[in-house]
Amino acid sequence: MIQAVIFDLDGVIVSTDECHYQAWKALADREGIPFSRQENHRLRGVSRMESLAIVLEKAKRSYTDDEKNNMAAYKNDLYVSLINELTPADLLPGAQSAVLGLRKMGIKTAIGSSSKNAPAILEHLEITTLFDAVADGNSIKRSKPAPDVFLLAAKMLNIPPEYCLVVEDAEAGVDAAINAGMMCLGLGAAQKHPRTILGAKDLSVLDLPAWVALRNTEIN
Repeated sequence: MIQAVIFDLDGVIVSTDECHYQAWKALADREGIPFSRQENHRLRGVSRMESLAIVLEKAKRSYTDDEKNNMAAYKNDLYVSLINELTPADLLPGAQSAVLGLRKMGIKTAIGSSSKNAPAILEHLEITTLFDAVADGNSIKRSKPAPDVFLLAAKMLNIPPEYCLVVEDAEAGVDAAINAGMMCLGLGAAQKHPRTILGAKDLSVLDLPAWVALRNTEIN
């Protein structure tokens, strides 16, 4: 039975793709590195330093660790300035109602995000209290597709991984959920991932609480 649902943040609850793109693009332009929205798509679901490594693939020179750390900090400062403008109006369609519906059923809810900015984003969206646990990039050493962030969320909820459903929109996130021994619902680009239990365009076209209730009833 599904006892908990762990949501990825970016692309599931809110979309900060444009914020990420603008910040990485500013960094790439400063360094004279070609960077497009296509490259930005490759950064979804991976950590900041791993994203930087992808950005630097087209760099004309190598960078020291100190330079890389400074570049990552520069990007993050730009990104934070952009997410500070987020409001509840930026919640993705169906996200808040799905979480509220699950909680009304007694299903525990959590965030499982590789982003170190997850707490700040939740605060700006005014939905921090809707989650029983928040596992993010501040508390893990390995980002997705490693299972660490989802396993941490399950531990914080005190729910075994096999009773957790992950909601993800990125391939790396789906792989992380499966690697954690959890079921996974794929949204958007991940809706056709062969390892997901179910797929949908977004949470506005799927009554997630009803689906969880039906599945749990069938199992009983």
